Amino acid sequence: MTTQTKASETKPGAGIKAGRPFSGVRILDFTQVLAGPYASYQLALLGAEVIKIERRGGEDMRRTPLSREWADRNMASAFIAVNGNKRSLTLDLQKPAAREVVLKLAAKADVVMENFRAGVMDRLGLGYAALSAVNPGLIYCAISGFGQTGPASNEAGYDGKIQAMSGIMAITGHPEMGPTRAGFAVCDVLSGATGAFAISSALFQRTHTGKGQLVDVSMLEASLAFLATQVADYTVAGHHQPQAGNQAISRKATANLFRAKDSFVLLAVNDEKQYRALMTGIGRADVLDDPRFSDWFLRKENEAALRAIIEQALAAADSKIWERRLNDAGAPCASIWKVEEIIDHPQIVERNVMQTVDSPWGRLRLIGSGFQMAHGGGRLDTLAPEVGADTNAVLNEIGYDDAAIATLRAEAVI
Repeated sequence: MTTQTKASETKPGAGIKAGRPFSGVRILDFTQVLAGPYASYQLALLGAEVIKIERRGGEDMRRTPLSREWADRNMASAFIAVNGNKRSLTLDLQKPAAREVVLKLAAKADVVMENFRAGVMDRLGLGYAALSAVNPGLIYCAISGFGQTGPASNEAGYDGKIQAMSGIMAITGHPEMGPTRAGFAVCDVLSGATGAFAISSALFQRTHTGKGQLVDVSMLEASLAFLATQVADYTVAGHHQPQAGNQAISRKATANLFRAKDSFVLLAVNDEKQYRALMTGIGRADVLDDPRFSDWFLRKENEAALRAIIEQALAAADSKIWERRLNDAGAPCASIWKVEEIIDHPQIVERNVMQTVDSPWGRLRLIGSGFQMAHGGGRLDTLAPEVGADTNAVLNEIGYDDAAIATLRAEAVI
């Protein structure tokens, strides 16, 4: 019996997937950990029926070591974060009977997703060739480290490995500190977002071609695609990207991190009007007449002196005060917000970004879609499923009666 429950918010349309962009789309989701589940989560928020197929006992993301309490529940917070609105079916894919279940499900599915190494699903008899044979209109999305072809296609793909290979680490951090990894699994989520976009593209294409297809998402390629400007800086202009610390890619002297009284302020001052607003806002309008800083080239040449002037002024007040004061003056900036602070920012609260869902352990706050729509936008309706919560229901839907399900359970297929 499932413990999924409806979202506790009462906004119009909450808990109703009808009318959302992917309402009526059925996805068989074999993905695990983050990149694949993040992709299917985006589609589930937008109305797709996602059947998450896990091994018996559940996938590893259910037991991340951040919290023993939640890991013991098989519901680690990282798992909950990207598996809402899904149903859970457990299968031992090594068993022939499990293959029969998958073939029956695939015959009625719109999309299959997996993020195993290239060739794994083929060896199980569940790859694109096998599943498209029973459903020619099937869209089969494979997310892997390096794609389904090429000399590295059989290598494992992990976020840190892709950060290192893609160029992200080489341009992140301070030169004196060496390459720096991003503070979150950036390549996993970029690949997941790319996967969701690719599936959406294939579904749209199918509306006028009637054809299914294999969608091949490489984490390396997806991550590299997000470095489009850095790649062009080299391939077009021959520029080698350095580590620039906290400085913006504009390389403007006033688009960087500056120390205030209590913490730091990130200035995003990139044009002349903003520069004048900054100097006026910090009470140093006199600097506007200083010949050392009369244009952006001179400001860069004299960056150390300009930084000293700015930080001396910022030392007079806390970062949050400067954030309000300078933004009001027309000088874009932000103090450094922690995750636990930003989720309660008035802007986030006003736009109902945080979703609230009931669980057996109380009400939980989670992030839904990263965009809003006038009609049929993404909503979090149900908590991430407990392991195998929907196994019986899903099997009933494809013709297995209670006796047949009992046999599959006795044979450890489910």
